Amino acid sequence: MSFDIDRLSEAESIELNNKIVARLRFMNDMRAHAHMLNFRIGDRVSFSTDAHAKICGILTRYNRKTVTVITDNGERWNVSPRFIRMHDPKPTNTAPARTQAPVRQPDLTLPALEE
Repeated sequence: MSFDIDRLSEAESIELNNKIVARLRFMNDMRAHAHMLNFRIGDRVSFSTDAHAKICGILTRYNRKTVTVITDNGERWNVSPRFIRMHDPKPTNTAPARTQAPVRQPDLTLPALEE
């Protein structure tokens, strides 16, 4: 598609610019919305700050372009959904694996009532 912008007047150039900016904003909003669909309110998520600190918290709200995350220490962060990840805690249980077979529970069904 060829479009000669050199022939546009100043007013037409401004109108074209406004339409392009609006279209780019719309496309950005749609991308953010698509990322939001990967998460649900109440999910435990994490993200990194500019200082490379990992922040963990609960996703509490969808905003137009961001999601709101309440951290474990009560801070509120509005974060672009493309920067958040599902929180994957490191396993803290270091107990050895079970080596015993499971114990079978007795059948506790009640006998049928006579009519």
